Amino acid sequence: MAKVMMKGNEAMGLAAIKGGCRAFFGYPITPQNEIPEYLARVMPEYGGVFLQAESEVAAINMIYGASGAGVRSMTSSSSPGIALKQEGITYIAGAELPCVIINVMRGGPGLGGIQPSQADYKQVTRGGGNGDYYLLAFAPENLQETVNIVKEAFDLAEIYRNPVMIAVDGLIGQMMEPVDVDMEIPKREIPEKTWATTGTLGKRERNVVNSLYLDPQALENHSLKLKAKYDLMREKEQRYELVNVDHSEIVIVAYGTMARICRSAMEILNEKGINVGLLRPISIYPFPEKAFAELPSTVKGLLTCELSTGQMIDDVKIANNGKLPIGFFGRTGGMLPEPEEIVDAVIKMIGGMKNE
Repeated sequence: MAKVMMKGNEAMGLAAIKGGCRAFFGYPITPQNEIPEYLARVMPEYGGVFLQAESEVAAINMIYGASGAGVRSMTSSSSPGIALKQEGITYIAGAELPCVIINVMRGGPGLGGIQPSQADYKQVTRGGGNGDYYLLAFAPENLQETVNIVKEAFDLAEIYRNPVMIAVDGLIGQMMEPVDVDMEIPKREIPEKTWATTGTLGKRERNVVNSLYLDPQALENHSLKLKAKYDLMREKEQRYELVNVDHSEIVIVAYGTMARICRSAMEILNEKGINVGLLRPISIYPFPEKAFAELPSTVKGLLTCELSTGQMIDDVKIANNGKLPIGFFGRTGGMLPEPEEIVDAVIKMIGGMKNE
């Protein structure tokens, strides 16, 4: 398939189908409504099931059932809706079931507004629900990257038997860009679904899907098994992009829509003779700590830029481990900065470092 112009939400819906999704359960909330609207129309053409649930809570529990039966399943929502799904998400993680969850983030807290935001970062990267669990989570920057990650997410969910979340914002969900939904993605070896409740046919013991462990030792053993899986994710699934860091005094750390804006700021700074790099996390869990080890000694400071009051900055501080000074620039509530605001923040940081 050649590249075609698509709205972000619809492109994610088609990418899910191309990734093998055959069951979608969701509930309307702006600004992700075009995902279920698109899948309601298209999913039946691929022999799949679309169902609009009576609530977000119902939708995530339907995902639990479909995933338990071995069906590639997906739900999508936006910030308050994801909050309502958290109980079901922790049950799915505890039961080690694969599924894909798309969060088209909006401003908050509370009902907030429908404009772009990255204020769900900690909700996404810290599990969000109860217990010791994490989601494999990605935050793509453009529609083609988003499409590729959505497709790959279904493989990754089955490899790790864990929910995978794709965190975008209202801008990525609503914008239109040319995408190739048939672009090749990395080929992964997918394990057989020996855990799925597909019927025994009298040939094996029945499978039980459950996250209840009343014996403390059994629960600790299970939690340690999950931790080993998350450790494996941290080793194998850190993803990032380094741009122009080799001769830069300042490196901006930004992801998603903010990274796009930062690229424009970097062009303006380059015209002013100021060389600035970009460290762009693609995976936000696991956070790409390995990227910080690759920064050359010429780098004298980091500027974390976010569409929030500062959430990713905590992970930047951990990865930096006290080596470099860290500045922060953020806009929140759905406000998008002009590139010139980031330019000013970089120049101010450089001036402050020279005055020290």
